[in-house]
Amino acid sequence: MVRHIALLQFKTEITQEKIDECFVALQGMMGRIPGIVGFEHGPYESPEGLNEGLTHGFIMTFDSPESRNAYLPHPIHEEVKDIVVPCLERVVVFDFNLL
Repeated sequence: MVRHIALLQFKTEITQEKIDECFVALQGMMGRIPGIVGFEHGPYESPEGLNEGLTHGFIMTFDSPESRNAYLPHPIHEEVKDIVVPCLERVVVFDFNLL
């Protein structure tokens, strides 16, 4: 399995309604793109203050590296990126394989 972690900083003018719309679109890929077996998301919630301005994050789990690789150029993923990316100031993505 592969964990696909994205840390997001939404632009300051983006409303909570639009943020919610972004996460609905992201979660909506489950069941539509083969190999996505989990999706979790939420806002930054820690007193540590080590988020460096990143405001939200999500973890998407894939059943294999091959499924993750097929997801990256998938047309549904591209549609969702068209919704989410214009709302972002910054994004960091980090993937790792579960041992």
